[in-house]
Amino acid sequence: MAGPEKIAVDASVAFKWFVEERDSSIARQIVEDYSKRHIDITSVELLPFEVLNALRYAPDSGLENLKVVSSAIDKLSLDIRPLREGLSERCVENAFKYGISIYDSSYLSLGELEGVPVYTADEKLIKRVGGAVLRHISEYKAL
Repeated sequence: MAGPEKIAVDASVAFKWFVEERDSSIARQIVEDYSKRHIDITSVELLPFEVLNALRYAPDSGLENLKVVSSAIDKLSLDIRPLREGLSERCVENAFKYGISIYDSSYLSLGELEGVPVYTADEKLIKRVGGAVLRHISEYKAL
């Protein structure tokens, strides 16, 4: 038996787990599918920091809310990958190849190395990199 499908998500998707904006319902469907073990989610160790930082500067997001979000991210027990070995090298290569940040490159590179789709809400990134492994969050189909 093959097991659940594996996907990667970037911080733009994970941010939508905690705020209401365009495509938040799809982002929450991803988490629901994960909690039902229909999919596995992987990401880079940068994800919690990026999400918390974005929420830090979001309207109506105070100290207590950030503590709750931090705990919620931890309780999800996502397959979080450290930036080492082949991943760090691929990040640097892709950052220069596509003219993108190391942050954005880390998610892309993880997807390439793992051979999994990377869901993002960053339309500019998709246009810049192309659709090799990047998928817009709106393309996610619930399982």
